[in-house]
Amino acid sequence: MDYDIFPRVRERRLRKSQKIRDLVAEVSLNKSNLVQPIFVYPGENSTERIKSMPDVYRMTIDRAIKFVGEGLASGINAYLLFGIPSHKDDMGSEAYDEEGIIPNAVRSIKKEYPDAVLITDVCMCEYTSHGHCGIIINGKVDNDTTLKYLAKTALVYAKSGADIVAPSSMMDGQVKAIRDALDENGFTDTIIMSYSSKFASSLYGPFREAADSRPQFGDRKTYQMDYRSARTALREIELDIKEGADIVMVKPAMFYMDIIAKAKERFLVPLAAYSVSGEYSMIKAAFENGWIDEDQVLLEYMHSLKRAGADIIITYYAKRLAELLR
Repeated sequence: MDYDIFPRVRERRLRKSQKIRDLVAEVSLNKSNLVQPIFVYPGENSTERIKSMPDVYRMTIDRAIKFVGEGLASGINAYLLFGIPSHKDDMGSEAYDEEGIIPNAVRSIKKEYPDAVLITDVCMCEYTSHGHCGIIINGKVDNDTTLKYLAKTALVYAKSGADIVAPSSMMDGQVKAIRDALDENGFTDTIIMSYSSKFASSLYGPFREAADSRPQFGDRKTYQMDYRSARTALREIELDIKEGADIVMVKPAMFYMDIIAKAKERFLVPLAAYSVSGEYSMIKAAFENGWIDEDQVLLEYMHSLKRAGADIIITYYAKRLAELLR
C-alpha cells in the first residue's frame, strides 16, 4: 500500500493518551443510569447466599434498607425489587397483597430514603406455586385473566410508593391494563417501564434459583419471545409504547445488542437493557477461574451496551461499577 496517498491521516493521534481517548469517546457510563436489582425475602436481620450468583444475596427488608443506603452513598440511585413471598399459591396472591413482601419493602425503604428510585417488578412467577407468570386455566397461562391480576399488583405497588412499575410477564395488553388501573386510581405520575422485548432465554437460570421461580411444568416460550426474531421484538416495543409505556426494555442484554440498536434508532422513549443473572454469573465464573480481568470485562461490556443505545442499564454489578467509576 502506498501510504503517501494519505500523508495526513493518522487515526492513532486520537488514541495517544487516556485523556485524549476520554475527550473523543463517543459514549460514557454514568452511575445515574444504573439500576441495582435486589431480592427481598421475609424475616429480620438476615441475608441468604445465592449459590449461582456469587456476591449476590437475598435480603430481609432491614438489610435491604442498609444495602440501599450504601448504594445511594456510592451514587446508585435506582433499585429494582423482586420479592420472595412467605407462601406461594396457584393465584400468586402475595403479589397483590397490600401487606406482601414488596409493598412492605417499598414503604420501609421510602421511609428511610425517600429519594431512592424504587422500581417494582410486576409479574407472578415469584409468587405462584406453579412458577408461571400468570393464571393457569385448563393447563395454560390465560392472558386476559392474568391482566386483571397484573393491574391489581401494579396498583398495590403504586399505593405503597413505588416510583416505577415494571411489568415483565409478557402478557399481551399488560401495559394498557396497568396504565388504565393507575390512571383511574389517581396514579397518573407512576412510571411504567415495560419488559417489552423479553426473550425466552437460557440466561435466566440463576435468577430462577434466587426467586425460586422455575416453572413446575412446560416452559415460558408461548409468552416470552423467540430469540430468532428481531422484527417481533420491535413490534412488541411499538405496541407497549402505544399502550402507554414510558420506558421500554430489552432483556437479556448481552446477546441482544442488535435489538437494542434497532430499538434506539426507531423509538424515542428511554431504552433500558437488563444484563441478566446468567450474564453476571458467566462473568463471575470466568473471573474466579482466572480467565479474565473482571473489572476490565465489566467496563467493556457496559460501555458496549451504551454504544448499542441503552439509556438505562440494569445490572447486578451496579454497586461495583459505582466504585470503578469513582
